[in-house]
Amino acid sequence: MRRWWTAVAVGGAALLALTGCGAPAGVDADLADDWPALAAPQGFVPAAGVCHEGVQDVGYLNGYHPVDCARSHRAETMHVGTFTGADARRATPPAGGTGAMLAARAECDREVRRAVGADWRSGRLGLAVVFPAPAAWTGGARWFRCDLTEVESVDEARATLRTGSLKGALTRDTDLRLRCFEPKVDGDDVEAMKAVSCTARHHAEFVGVWPATGLSYAQVTKGDGRVHKGCLGVLAKYTGVPNDGNLRFRAGSIFYHPLEREWRDGNRGVQCFVWVSDRTLTRSLKGVGTRGLPVR
Repeated sequence: MRRWWTAVAVGGAALLALTGCGAPAGVDADLADDWPALAAPQGFVPAAGVCHEGVQDVGYLNGYHPVDCARSHRAETMHVGTFTGADARRATPPAGGTGAMLAARAECDREVRRAVGADWRSGRLGLAVVFPAPAAWTGGARWFRCDLTEVESVDEARATLRTGSLKGALTRDTDLRLRCFEPKVDGDDVEAMKAVSCTARHHAEFVGVWPATGLSYAQVTKGDGRVHKGCLGVLAKYTGVPNDGNLRFRAGSIFYHPLEREWRDGNRGVQCFVWVSDRTLTRSLKGVGTRGLPVR
């Protein structure tokens, strides 16, 4: 129970007490100098290891409603980074294609790889770099989020609802990992890639990611031979065959390049698939060697 105490004095006795007594020992009678200094204001910084029911392109505070990853969600913040130096002195959040954007993307790629256990592009996953809203940036926010999503397929990058964290997702034997496919082909165009079990009939298999550094987006989209050659090198390592002049007589390649916006923002990873058109496969080609992938 709170108690309120009231001091009461009467007549001149009260006046005498107020005018005749000094401050107690150890008290300087200055009421303004004994308050502790206020801490510097701290701006909002999002948390890592939380999930979100929706996917954000911009980190507006009024749209920040993290949920436990055990609940249904579409995105998971795997890492939160901080801009420093010249990147932090920008007047506005980084625009697409700027050095600050590329640096943030590289950090997200690195940290997400550590979190999921492999290159995220080797799974049915999508990665977005989320910056503070312009008003928050003006107010001093200098963070960026690395948000990972599960997507429907290699053909459809729409985020799906899921439960559970994606940490370690590519170290486990799950359907998130890209494996074997039955392509729908029309001439030289691949219209769709249907994921199937590697023991089912199929003609293609994911072999890895080739970094298309040094190429322009136009070169990649127009089928530059260096992309095919790069994927053949990844294919050779995956299957255990020599990367020589005979490789093109053993198998072909299918590749998926990033979308233009992703490319501009620093995603240079090309997803490579081995393509065997002259026979039906019912097992993985990983490590099969020259006997499993002979010259045709």
